[in-house]
Amino acid sequence: MKKIGFLSFGHWSEQQGSAVRSASDVLLQSIELAEAAEELGADGAYFRVHHFARQLASPFPLLAAIGARTKRIEIGTGVIDMRYENPHYMFEDAGAADLISGGRLQLGISRGSPEQVIDGWRHFGYAPAEGETDQDMAREHAMTFLGLLDGKGFAKPNPRPMFPNPPGLLRLEPFSKGLRERIWWGAASDATAEWAGMLGVHLQSSTLKKDEGGGPLGAQQAKQIRKFRAAWKEAGHEGTPRASVSRSIFPLMNDTDRMYFGSGRPEQDQIGEIDNMRAVFGRSYVGEPDQLIQMLREDEGIAEADTLLLTVPNTLGVDYNAHVIESILKHVAPALGWR
Repeated sequence: MKKIGFLSFGHWSEQQGSAVRSASDVLLQSIELAEAAEELGADGAYFRVHHFARQLASPFPLLAAIGARTKRIEIGTGVIDMRYENPHYMFEDAGAADLISGGRLQLGISRGSPEQVIDGWRHFGYAPAEGETDQDMAREHAMTFLGLLDGKGFAKPNPRPMFPNPPGLLRLEPFSKGLRERIWWGAASDATAEWAGMLGVHLQSSTLKKDEGGGPLGAQQAKQIRKFRAAWKEAGHEGTPRASVSRSIFPLMNDTDRMYFGSGRPEQDQIGEIDNMRAVFGRSYVGEPDQLIQMLREDEGIAEADTLLLTVPNTLGVDYNAHVIESILKHVAPALGWR
């Protein structure tokens, strides 16, 4: 059994054929798609976060709105770039959104990916300390955020406060108990996955992965997930470590599906360069349901993960993406033992 959700990059465009033409469109349609996915029986609604781009950026208003409109589905990010974040303000936003949703947030955080502008985090008022990198800064922000989620008081109260205080040092509010156990780290390398396991956060294996030893993306992710779980166990953490992978999967059920995705071109993993790193990019899976079932059986990364995030072409609109999700849940997942 697997948890199956969707991952939206939240694009909007005024180009011909786009059903998502503005920031308003993408926000409102993201809420509608989460509602539709929950009704179809999907397990999660996840969103990418990118700054300086015509994509979803500040996640917490969206997550709170989805939390208020749904009852069961997990709500998450994949991922929040911690180079841009004030951990204290993020704690308050995350706590509020989690309480509104009844404790359903699954927050993916990470160092982030290449952005639209050079050193965009500097425009947010952040810069690495001397001798440190932006990756170091992201991890420092993350460690501060995780520390705050423990809920311990740290701030000395004013002796003449405007409102009465509880005794002792004060913590930030609102505090959402249990959110610390629902933080994920997006990892593109084996070493980062092991670090996440030692830290006691769940693993989101990146949509692209550092090429470590060659081989298909799925095989490399399976190895990465096993290393993550071993590190979690070695660190002595309680609970069950979760690991997700994301895939583009499109069953060809009708003429519209064939028009969009039925090109007949063979899809293979691709090798590319990103951030001076040789990386392997996952293929798209396209075919009739029986064909997809056979292809997906061979994906070791999906087999190893407990959570599968379906990357959706959100600019095609809510109805079409709900159709794609429903097709996978009904015609592909059961034959693979995912449902």
